[in-house]
Amino acid sequence: MAEDKEPHLSEEESQEVEERSPPKAKVVHAAVVKQGEDELERPLGSLFWSGLAAGIAIMASLSAQAALHMRLPDAPWRELVAGFGYCLGFMIVILGRMQLFTEHTTVAVLPLMRERTGANLVRTLRLWTIVFAGNVLGAAIIAAACVYLRFQSKELTDAMVEVSSKLLEKSALDVMLQGIPAGFLIASVAWIRSAADDSSFWIILVLTYAIAICGFTHVIAGAAEAFFLLWSGHANVGWVFGTFLLPALAGNIIGGTGLFAMLAHAQVKEEI
Repeated sequence: MAEDKEPHLSEEESQEVEERSPPKAKVVHAAVVKQGEDELERPLGSLFWSGLAAGIAIMASLSAQAALHMRLPDAPWRELVAGFGYCLGFMIVILGRMQLFTEHTTVAVLPLMRERTGANLVRTLRLWTIVFAGNVLGAAIIAAACVYLRFQSKELTDAMVEVSSKLLEKSALDVMLQGIPAGFLIASVAWIRSAADDSSFWIILVLTYAIAICGFTHVIAGAAEAFFLLWSGHANVGWVFGTFLLPALAGNIIGGTGLFAMLAHAQVKEEI
């Protein structure tokens, strides 16, 4: 019986095989851990201002989605097309390397999972707190500016209210449960980009579009909508924090940290 033999390859062909092979999971894990370490070492001021910028930039998602919603006919497919607008804010934030809660914050958990020490826990909580505070403050500021300074036309403002009002239909439990898949999808962005770093645009587009059309809740993109409803008189403070913000935060943490980060680490922990 003929024995299976590996094909004879020249050195140049072997190198080409290596280049065409996807990176191993432990290599991707190491790259993401390195990103997490870099984020954990950044100064508090840098984290805060980056988080604030991300909170402001994420409003582009609501503006673009509402603009498409306003200009499209009232047809069953309208939300499928308008959903592409939701991706814009995430494109700006993630490709611009701004601090977005559930993306960089999940990456920062991996060093803690690799070395479970008190110092790493403190560093992780420090990053989470500063980034989340910056994100929420930025979202609140830009939402107020859009309402009171009239950055856009009345027609667009009305469309932004209409798009945001879908959040009012959700209970706190709905917000939390629907925040779990959103947290998982956004957390996966850093991992997938490390494995296929030349496709960042499409990775972000596909994953955030899925969040939009599925009606999942992302705590920061949703915060822009929630504060827009607050400043425009369609919601109150209790609803913003009690029904939306805190449940969405819990859901995103469960999906991003409790599920994605733990599974990403578990698949390679025996190899590192």
